[in-house]
Amino acid sequence: MSSRIDATFARARAENRAVLVTYVMSGDPDPETSLDVLKALPGAGADILEFGLPFTDPMADGPAIQAAGLRALKAGQTVAGTLDLVRRFRAENDTTPIVLMGYYNPIHTYGVDRFLEDAVAAGIDGLIVVDLPPEEDSELCLPALAKGLAFIRLATPTTDARRLPAVLANTAGFVYYVSITGITGTATPDFGKVSEAVGRIRQHTDLPVVVGFGVKTGAHATAIAKGADGVVVGSALVDALVRSLDAEGRPQVGTVPAVAGLVRELAEGVRAASVERAA
Repeated sequence: MSSRIDATFARARAENRAVLVTYVMSGDPDPETSLDVLKALPGAGADILEFGLPFTDPMADGPAIQAAGLRALKAGQTVAGTLDLVRRFRAENDTTPIVLMGYYNPIHTYGVDRFLEDAVAAGIDGLIVVDLPPEEDSELCLPALAKGLAFIRLATPTTDARRLPAVLANTAGFVYYVSITGITGTATPDFGKVSEAVGRIRQHTDLPVVVGFGVKTGAHATAIAKGADGVVVGSALVDALVRSLDAEGRPQVGTVPAVAGLVRELAEGVRAASVERAA
């Protein structure tokens, strides 16, 4: 399944550019709207889609994504419902990679074997499960890899040279570098330090390195894309969505265009960096 991810990075390398990875929460503000948003992202310039699994205690996420998860849960979204939305997306798009991002508790409750079988059947390409460290690889990482799902690990500014090999050991698809010390959507990264960190990680792996947390604008995307293999944006897209809702939190005609419009700006920012990458 991760061949979609590999093919996406290969195309980007051929075009001398980074990829744009976009995150939205499954079921936010309701399942049908989140599917409409997901469908709109590739046409707006997203290369890889991260689809959030809503959870009540998202410890790595800032206020925007926490609120998105609560909206989704209130709207009745479940793991099974999320996989169904991916299945419906795949009926129209069989090329754009989809990575589920979330926490282990909902997967454990669903049942690991059942989850992996259903994820593969739905058309999932990879998993990011932020609260499972390498010491727990037997829980989900190794079974996922055996099913052909990429298990994507996070490296952070505090991941030192001693810890990095363990983080990378069973990572597949790409490495997700967290650009700030903290939670999502709360600070702007130091782009110089990010570039140095990406270079350090590349000394230990041939996998693409993508950078997320704190990227909000096209200019931010350009700065990151000059040195990384990919740029991840999540909280800014969730913010764009919530600003489009009415006073009761219901989607409006402009909800999907609001998210897609920001994705277009970010995609332009990523592509603007290709000139400097070629220099």
